[in-house]
Amino acid sequence: MRLPWSVLSTTALAGALVLATAGTSQAATGDVVVFKTELERLETYENPADGACYSLPGTAHVLMNQTDSIVTIHSEPGCMFPGVPVQPDHGWHAPASGLTGPFSFSIG
Repeated sequence: MRLPWSVLSTTALAGALVLATAGTSQAATGDVVVFKTELERLETYENPADGACYSLPGTAHVLMNQTDSIVTIHSEPGCMFPGVPVQPDHGWHAPASGLTGPFSFSIG
C-alpha cells in the first residue's frame, strides 16, 4: 500500500516541529522585583526564562518573587553553585553584596 506524499510530508513536518520545540525554555509567569536603595528605581525582570542566569545589581537589598516558579538566589554572579530557593509570592533579604561579591538568580 502506498501512502500519499501529503500524509508523509505532514508526518515529517509534525515530527520536525516536535524536535525543534523540545529544547526551548519556558518563561516564568510574573515578575521578579529587586529593591536596591531608596534613591534607585525598582528593577523588574518580567517573565524571566527558565534556566537563564540574571546578575543582580551590587546594591540589591530585597528580591521579591512574584512569579509562578521558584527563584534560586546564588551567592556568585554565574548561577554555578547551589543557592537559596525563594518560593512564589515570597521574598529574600540580601546581605550586602560587598561581602561575597555580586549575587545572581535563576528560575526553576
